[in-house]
Amino acid sequence: MTDFMKKLAGLSLPTWMKKGEPEKLLKAARKFWALVYGWVTWPVSQFDPLTCAEPLLNLLAYDRDITRFNGEPLALYRKRVAYAFINARDAGSVAGFISIFERLGIGYVELLERQPDIDWDVIIVRVTDSQIADNAQLLIQIIRQYGRTCRRYQYEVITSEHFHIRAGWDQGEYVVYPAQLASTETGSATFSASIKE
Repeated sequence: MTDFMKKLAGLSLPTWMKKGEPEKLLKAARKFWALVYGWVTWPVSQFDPLTCAEPLLNLLAYDRDITRFNGEPLALYRKRVAYAFINARDAGSVAGFISIFERLGIGYVELLERQPDIDWDVIIVRVTDSQIADNAQLLIQIIRQYGRTCRRYQYEVITSEHFHIRAGWDQGEYVVYPAQLASTETGSATFSASIKE
């Protein structure tokens, strides 16, 4: 809520005028001035890609070199237009590329460069299989627009599994008891005892 709307909501009448026609007049004045405030601030709000009208959004997208791909939701398209300048600035580094993925809501991603036994120009992008399934076109568009020139990108799927390891200490004892064999030869045999708890 803006300051003007807070002040408008904070208007009050003296106690002896809070009934009848003066109260109705105050309510009508609040609605009227809220409507006028909306009219006055509408042109300014159209510069914000997250709230502007869709035809103006397309104009802003053209200005920022963003094209909408088939099936792209409007909310994601608005984010891409809103963060176009920041994403273009961050495109050159690994940390910046990861920030692009976070800003657009893709989630956790890892980028690995110059890995052993892989060509030097291949950048490995590690994402989960659900990220690829949900954002396949978006991932292609991000790499096409913000990816490094003369580099190839390779996807690797990572999965996370939760498991629990319990550690403890058992102070057992290992005992060996010699025994005589009942044969003609003299010798001994050893038998291990079980661990005592």
